[in-house]
Amino acid sequence: MSEVADRCWLTVLGIGDDGINSLTPAGLTLLKNARALVAPERVLKALDLKALGLEACEVIPWTMGVGPTLEFLKARRGTPVTILATGDPMNFGIGATMRRSIPPEEMVVIPSPSGFSLAAARLGWALPEIACVSLHGRSVAGLQPHILPANRILSLTSVARTIHEVADMLVARRYGGSTLIVLEHIGGELERVTEHLASDVSALDAAKSPFADFNILAVECVPGDGAAIHAPVPGLPDDAFIHDGQMTKREVRAATLAALQPCPHALLWDVGAGCGSVAIEWMRAARGARAVAIEAKATRNAMIAQNAIVLGTPGLKIIEGRAPAALDDLEAPDAVFIGGGIIEAALFETCWQALKPGGRLVANAVTVEGDASLSALHAEHGGSLTRISIARAGPVGGFRGFRPMMPVTQWSLQTPWGQS
Repeated sequence: MSEVADRCWLTVLGIGDDGINSLTPAGLTLLKNARALVAPERVLKALDLKALGLEACEVIPWTMGVGPTLEFLKARRGTPVTILATGDPMNFGIGATMRRSIPPEEMVVIPSPSGFSLAAARLGWALPEIACVSLHGRSVAGLQPHILPANRILSLTSVARTIHEVADMLVARRYGGSTLIVLEHIGGELERVTEHLASDVSALDAAKSPFADFNILAVECVPGDGAAIHAPVPGLPDDAFIHDGQMTKREVRAATLAALQPCPHALLWDVGAGCGSVAIEWMRAARGARAVAIEAKATRNAMIAQNAIVLGTPGLKIIEGRAPAALDDLEAPDAVFIGGGIIEAALFETCWQALKPGGRLVANAVTVEGDASLSALHAEHGGSLTRISIARAGPVGGFRGFRPMMPVTQWSLQTPWGQS
């Protein structure tokens, strides 16, 4: 690393809707010493650069996306740059994004209260007891896992249209009686807080939205008749997914996820993903969990994409292709699931060698040939071999009886932690 890069050159200051009044004394001093200033146009318009002694400062309106912004900053590495960002830059903000590419010793970050903190203070909500979600520049589908009875949600939004999209989603999920609290320009002179029913907002014309673009949305979830509960615990009902019958059924899926052990930010390869049920439940089960669904059939990939949106995992990566060839160049996984078929030696070896240290591999089979394949692999590599038998009650004439489902053989094993 160069001598210039060894010292701090990037300053990220959190600023509220009340402008420089929200800056700490240290933050204000850093702002006045800025030589290059990057900020949203809305923030720049509220600054008196002359009064701050910044007439000679290079001012760059922040109109770039994240990628171009990173390239812009890297090109100026070692030259003092100051970024003004709303709220807490490390809470779903640009500071956290910069930190992925810029070492912490080259940055100083001074936050203002986040939008979550300000909204919670206005509403009297305890932050540890609610779901905090960013919809800023993200799909509103990310709210889906948090739509649960009596749950409270705070979400950062991009524009007023987001409020209408959330209301439509709640109505579609039969949570139309939920309360939406819109906090506009919070902390500023134009602050306004209004309360609405989701069903009422859904009925409005989003093109004529009465809400300001700069807002935070609070939701109190209230289910109505027929509302589905899609809890974060693995084992969603089979009918929560669009599928063609080829899927890991609910009870077996729950056992499969238990064997895979989802962890925060861990990556799963779901090989032969079918409708994507295991990959989707993996992502729902742990904070920041990621997954790649590998499926050869285009029709099933379309199902996976639709299920991912409806069930709140829009970040699921889908690859159309047949393993093991389709696994080339993928990021090394923390876990691999191979479902439903006979495991070829080449497929197993590819997945096993790709796993990170401590990685888990789980494979299910439902045929005699699949059982034989798993039994042979178990004999050679160890791990655990389990037979899962499920029966569901159904009508038998005028009575009820249990109808057995096809038994599933499950093999699971883990790579050594010391593996290089």
